[in-house]
This record gives sequence, structure tokens and C-alpha cells, in this order.
Amino acid sequence: MRQPTGSAYFMDDPHKQIARHTLAILVDNEPGVLARVIGLFSGRGYNIDSLTVSEVSHESHLSRITVVTTGPADVVEQIKSQLDRLVPVHSVVDLTLTGKALERELMLIKVRGKGDQRAEALRLAEAFRARVIDATTESFIFEITGKPDKLDQFIVLMTPLGLVEVSRTGVAAIARGPDGMVG
Repeated sequence: MRQPTGSAYFMDDPHKQIARHTLAILVDNEPGVLARVIGLFSGRGYNIDSLTVSEVSHESHLSRITVVTTGPADVVEQIKSQLDRLVPVHSVVDLTLTGKALERELMLIKVRGKGDQRAEALRLAEAFRARVIDATTESFIFEITGKPDKLDQFIVLMTPLGLVEVSRTGVAAIARGPDGMVG
């Protein structure tokens, strides 16, 4: 985790609570919106740990941006407030604060191996409910979905078995219950 440095918005208080935040942002689907949104993070020296964007309403030309970042609650609140003031932004929700969010991520992972390592990779993949989507005599490509920490654990277990490559989509998140984001 990269800590923010040199930013006027970051207080050098070592007692300040650093936490992970998942923000859902409903925006107009138009050029330049993503750059403006992520600029609010980079301008304060905060890293975006995960970023996903997709159109969610073709008729209304709306896209949903899901951003995972780490920082003090007051700084994330400032960013949220400034995001709310951007013209193409319709709604900003900190799903971390709702306490009712579901998060999932998709990962493709390539593992090379023969013999016992190959058998162990298949056994672990089954335990993690990963699907084999491509296989050769020397490698597998697995598809796995789940919480980001589950995917991290799968990577750790596959590393000594011949991990070759990882591709992750980033976090998709949504709040539980009947209410949606205000559009």
C-alpha cells in the first residue's frame, strides 16, 4: 500500500486511521469523465487500488465507476464531496460506510506445471471453485471470481506450483437491499 506524501490534503498525523474505501460513482458516459474523476485522487497523492468502469444504462448514457482506495476517512470524504460537485457526476456512494456491500472480482490465472504440481494446481482450483478455461499438456488457465482477498490467496497458493501470469478485472461492488444509487 502506497502512503500519500507531499499532499496539502494529507495530514502528517501518525494516529490517523487509514482504511480501505470502495466508492461507487454514477456518471454521464462521455469523454473525459474518467480522467476528471481519477484526477481527484492523484491530485491528493492517493493511489487507486482498483478501478472498474462500464456503461450501466444505455438509454440514459450513464456509466458506473467503482474505485477502491486507501486513506483516512476525512480525505476520502473530501474526495467524495468534490466528486459530487463535478457536473457529469450524478451520485457518489461510499459502499464501505454502508456496511452492506458485496464485492466481487474476476481473475484469469495461468499456471504451468507437470506431474504432481499439475495435480495439486487442479485440486486447489477445485477447492477455490476456479474453472479451467484452457488447458495444454504443460499449463492451465483458470477463471475464478470472488472477494479480492480470496483471489489473493489463490495467487499465493499457485505461485510455488508454477504461476505464469495473472489478469484481474478490478472490484465490482453493489450495496445489498432494495435501494439503488440515486440517478
